[in-house]
Amino acid sequence: MSPPQGKLLLVPTPLDFGTRPGEALPDLRDILPLGVIRQAAGLSHWVAENARTARAFLKRVDAAVPLAQPLQAVSIVELPRPPKGRRVAAPLELGALLAPAVQGHDIGLVSEAGLPAVADPGAALVEAAHRLGIAVLALPGPSALLLALAASGLNGQSFAFVGYLPIEAGERAARIRELEALSRAAGQTQLMIETPYRNAALHGALLANLQPATRLSVSCGLTLADGWTRSATVGIWRSNPTALPADFPAVFALLAD
Repeated sequence: MSPPQGKLLLVPTPLDFGTRPGEALPDLRDILPLGVIRQAAGLSHWVAENARTARAFLKRVDAAVPLAQPLQAVSIVELPRPPKGRRVAAPLELGALLAPAVQGHDIGLVSEAGLPAVADPGAALVEAAHRLGIAVLALPGPSALLLALAASGLNGQSFAFVGYLPIEAGERAARIRELEALSRAAGQTQLMIETPYRNAALHGALLANLQPATRLSVSCGLTLADGWTRSATVGIWRSNPTALPADFPAVFALLAD
């Protein structure tokens, strides 16, 4: 008789990976529910966007709740990068990552975006799990997008995540104006992200292309002790600017009235 099939657990992480090299990070128990940490400590199979940061996360788990086995014995495999021109990896590649679940082992999926599969390539693995009939369980914890939206004071009843904006200045400006028009027509908050070292460039482009009455919110360093959110009209941002760090992830949101 074959063993019961394992599950794919979406394990949330703090949002502070890579933000404070060399500095002590917050106690994991101050960010994640203890029950989630206990479940993470018991897993021996993981899929991660980045194996190095996944190991760093498991070291923090071990400091709060001892791992069920030594870290060296824990299997951590990285999500395959899709071939050029494809949005996700091939189904066969993703299916192979789920083999431990077919054999009866639970698998943890972690992301550097807080909650896996939201603004994260792990969504493709979740899709593959459903296709194979593997149960998926999302554990509670921080999601950068939802924390930023909740703290923004913008419309939380209707919102859209639009990912990264174009890098080329002309295309980016056109996209910003397009999103502003969509937000005004639908009363919908538009959420976007950027690579930290381009935070200032995106922020400057938003201030240059949005109307003065449009509300703009920026959340930076979420789950860190000195993380912050500022929401104001574009006109106020222009008259009272705030510098954005180049080493902290940020979430940007706009709402045009």
